[in-house]
Amino acid sequence: MRLGKVIDKYKVGKHFILDIREDGFAFQRDERKIAEEAALDGMSIIRTSIDSNRMSTAQAVLSYKSLSQVERAFHSLKTVDLKVRPIHHHLGDRVRAHIFLCMLAYCVEWHMREAWRPLLFCDEDIEVKAQRDPVVPAERSDAALEKIHSKTLADGTPAHSFQSLLNALSGIVLNTVRVPGSFDDTATFDIVTTPDHTQQRALDLLQKIQM
Repeated sequence: MRLGKVIDKYKVGKHFILDIREDGFAFQRDERKIAEEAALDGMSIIRTSIDSNRMSTAQAVLSYKSLSQVERAFHSLKTVDLKVRPIHHHLGDRVRAHIFLCMLAYCVEWHMREAWRPLLFCDEDIEVKAQRDPVVPAERSDAALEKIHSKTLADGTPAHSFQSLLNALSGIVLNTVRVPGSFDDTATFDIVTTPDHTQQRALDLLQKIQM
């Protein structure tokens, strides 16, 4: 029993060959497994159950790295953006509908982020990004670094985060206009504020989304 506790505590069981008998106990180092572990020191090994003719080595690495996007999605759902919690429902169908709508909303957000890459602090050339060595640590492009350092785009307008761009778009409003000095029953008309350069460009980029 004590041996099991020690092995579980230090996670070394696979490195030893144990011989436990009623009248004694012996152990020795498993040199083969120790050598195998030593050969992998400093490396990360990715293993998948998907056949190699369906997923290449590079695709497996990229899929593993994309898990960080899933983690960011859950963070976005639960906290800063969509705030899936608290759920003010008690019936199973309504809870599932609530979660489903939040997932749809995040799908819309993802497509918006991709469409707005030219306006955000991120890389724009997706094709070049896809051709990078998946094993080498990812680095931002010179263009993305320039946007971060200067906080401006190539045309001199401010670069944005996703949230700040949404805030900029919130300046587009619908106004109900009434002639000064008119009576309460006087006809009114609605007018939308004219988008500025950044707002119009953001709206134009959204038109290019293909679902």
